[in-house]
Amino acid sequence: WYTAPVLWAVEQGITNGLTETTFGPTQVCNRAQVVTFLHRAKGSPVPNSSENPFTDVPAGSFYTNAVLWALENGVTTGASATTFNPAGQCLRAQVVTFLYRAMGSPDVSAATCPFTDVQANQWYTDAVLWGAENEVVKGMTETVFGVEGICNRAHMVTFLYRAMN
Repeated sequence: WYTAPVLWAVEQGITNGLTETTFGPTQVCNRAQVVTFLHRAKGSPVPNSSENPFTDVPAGSFYTNAVLWALENGVTTGASATTFNPAGQCLRAQVVTFLYRAMGSPDVSAATCPFTDVQANQWYTDAVLWGAENEVVKGMTETVFGVEGICNRAHMVTFLYRAMN
């Protein structure tokens, strides 16, 4: 189910895998990887500012520009005012929210949510509704999205593939 998205992501330069021959589909997708994939999918725009408020985002790392771009564009505010937590595991609710914001936070027309674990007026509600409405995301079951579930690399590139295509 994730083969076409992974091949697309490699072809588009969004990811080059963990090694030349492995992608690591079941490995947890961390925050640095998520914003890097999003940044690359958007054409790797240069951030307007090089001022980095995050003490845990070293200058010159593979994700520095992606984090600065994500901050400038409202994709994330960081884990705190001074940390990004690049190695932190991303939950499914976080990933779909980052993706939703990277896509410009489009209007959501769905009045009801198909997932019982997505409560109204949460920070991720509109993102999950948008993702479900546009077939970007699917639930862990027909009625459970899995907001607290860990997002792996296969899920991340699949969500991104569906959003971009």
